[in-house]
Amino acid sequence: MLSRDQLREHLVQSRIAGDVATPRENNLDHYSSLANGDDYYRLGLTFDQPWSYRDILALMAKSAGVVADPGHRWGQDTIDPDLTIDAIDAMAERIAAVLSRPSPRVLFATGHPTGLLAIHLPLAALCAERGALLLTPAEGWAYAGSAFGRPRRIRYLQDVAMLDDKGGFVHTHDATPMQYMLGELDGELPDLVIADHGWAGAAGEAGVSTVAFADSNDPGLFVGEAEGKIDVVVPLDDNVLPRYYAPLTERLVTGVSRAL
Repeated sequence: MLSRDQLREHLVQSRIAGDVATPRENNLDHYSSLANGDDYYRLGLTFDQPWSYRDILALMAKSAGVVADPGHRWGQDTIDPDLTIDAIDAMAERIAAVLSRPSPRVLFATGHPTGLLAIHLPLAALCAERGALLLTPAEGWAYAGSAFGRPRRIRYLQDVAMLDDKGGFVHTHDATPMQYMLGELDGELPDLVIADHGWAGAAGEAGVSTVAFADSNDPGLFVGEAEGKIDVVVPLDDNVLPRYYAPLTERLVTGVSRAL
């Protein structure tokens, strides 16, 4: 496993953190949209207090390491690699705490099959090896979840839920699939959800213990963390080459194993 310094260097070089690909203007547009009450950016969450644009920017600077200066409106934005590593370690501790219980019930889901699936798969395998029951509710359930009106279906790959659109796993921010999955469990909610985007937001909103991954342009999950609905959010670029996540995943898996 890489040392903390080596992992920090890798995160910056791979642009998982440091100078990330998500442009500043995109981040600020999403913060503004969330502050204006756009449900799309809530990711299935409701909030207990109003969050202004300035409040959200300040939170994202604190929790993800974006540039705090509101006058910086265009160009490069950042994620603090030390915040990423700290959150990875906190996530490992939270997962280990759940796995230490008898027969814990864990649910995995991702809206980023081309990137974050590379983290979810080995983590799901570890949870299964450590005695967790990996839940797979609502497999095959379909709804009109695409902009073109085509049905999208819940499909699992090695117990990780994703959306399928005509045979391909797709990117989604939608909270609807997780809401349906939790409903199908008929009150027998998971002990832990490990997810991202609306999958994580819907779980946190339902009162399920949830840990999540989120990009700097997904402020909803960080607000959910600030209000106590999400246990841990790891800030990272959620769409780099899958192999770049390997050192991060190794630290997470090793951290869980050591904490058990």
